[in-house]
Amino acid sequence: MTLAVIQTRACIGIDAPAVTVETHLSPGLPGLAIVGLPEAAVRESRERVRSAILNSGLDFPRRRIIINLAPADLPKDGGRFDLPVALSILAAAGLLDAGRLSRYEFYGELALSGELRPVPGLLPAAVRAGEAGRGVFLPVANAAETGLAGDVPLHAAGSLAEVCRMLTDEGPPPRHPSPPMPDPSASLPDLTDVRGQPHARRALEIAAAGGHNLLMCGPPGSGKTLLASRLPGILPELDPGSARETASLYSVCGTPRDATQWRVPPFRAPHHGASAVALVGGGSQPRPGEVSLAHNGVLFLDELPEFGRQVLEGLREPLETGEIIISRAARHARFPARVQLVGAMNPCPCGYLGDAGRCRCTPDQVRRYRTRLSGPLLDRIDLQICVPSMRPQDLLGGKPSGESSAVVRARVISARTRQLERNGCPNAHLDPGRLEGICAIRASDLELFLDALERTGQSARAAHRIQRVARTIADLAGSRDIHREHLLEALSFRRLPEA
Repeated sequence: MTLAVIQTRACIGIDAPAVTVETHLSPGLPGLAIVGLPEAAVRESRERVRSAILNSGLDFPRRRIIINLAPADLPKDGGRFDLPVALSILAAAGLLDAGRLSRYEFYGELALSGELRPVPGLLPAAVRAGEAGRGVFLPVANAAETGLAGDVPLHAAGSLAEVCRMLTDEGPPPRHPSPPMPDPSASLPDLTDVRGQPHARRALEIAAAGGHNLLMCGPPGSGKTLLASRLPGILPELDPGSARETASLYSVCGTPRDATQWRVPPFRAPHHGASAVALVGGGSQPRPGEVSLAHNGVLFLDELPEFGRQVLEGLREPLETGEIIISRAARHARFPARVQLVGAMNPCPCGYLGDAGRCRCTPDQVRRYRTRLSGPLLDRIDLQICVPSMRPQDLLGGKPSGESSAVVRARVISARTRQLERNGCPNAHLDPGRLEGICAIRASDLELFLDALERTGQSARAAHRIQRVARTIADLAGSRDIHREHLLEALSFRRLPEA
């Protein structure tokens, strides 16, 4: 046989388009050429593949070898094509059964010794392979992350020689076992660590129940960061589809999620010195940023006004649409970015606004500090609360007085279940066209609501977000309708300290 065809996939964003490796052996001066828009790492695979085959104790055909990576207009990069290229050469030379190879897809970078090295982005590839009805051969180091792909036959190997042995043995190759799935919330920080702050705890519960964005403003040491870090522990666990989509983003970055925690909503807390590319994604080979790595989870931005203005403005679109599209001259990539934004800030540059003995900030300094957050960005934050300072005697000694994360989480799950049954999504993601039906305000309360919006200078977008928050409060109370007390509480969570 002089022609062999093997299946694999490229990595474009979190998509895994199919790639066919076609290898033809013909008489002539021995040589190896790769065509089909290969980038540098793929072109260099010629030397890796040759050495890996020879060092695996196999014969490298001394013929003219042409390898085509189809489709020809799709860029191919990385070392993931080493294994399929090597196997296609061996199949074309008659050393492997090409018919048997057609049942699988192959991925892996080859060392010169023939050892298989891990490559990024194999989880979305394994998911697509399963949809196509094929099994997957891959490096052992990628087996844990791809085990999250569901019921896909995975065959992990440590070397090219081991892959060849598995493909030539009688019977089906051995499958890699699925990863363990323990209790996802067992090791998360607990709300009992938070002393006092009942108003902030209540806001955290509402944010978790409805998927709302939250901004906490308070002096240093008031517990803003502590509160934010407890949010994942009261959120519902991710359903398998959402968890797999989130894990795919980490797979693309080459930093797989812990398989034992894959259904825990992610929590990302980038430093305020992060660039716009680090936060929203980018690069010559587009990669997801922090907002995508927090997909289906929490993006916590501490010291929010210290982030660059351009960096924060880059969040406006993903907060509204739930995705990031990065365009380059030769390609574009789409990354999901449905996040729950939690921000923390001081009320003034020094942090002690209103404390005559400690604050020396002028009104102009406070104004400049506050205006680092634009109106359109603040409009997209549903809950905006003050977190007062705590006295040392309230923090030291004594037993925790607040509820545990398990108790709060049970209420959150109950409220979220109501929303999914009624809306098909959390309240924070409700389409504006459905607000009047789902978040309707009683006629007797409408005048009060409009008067409050006018006095506080809220925009139309903010009014819709307050309605969504009121709907979540009603869901936590088990109420079918939004009552006045739910509306008033929602309005109370839209107030930052006066400058």
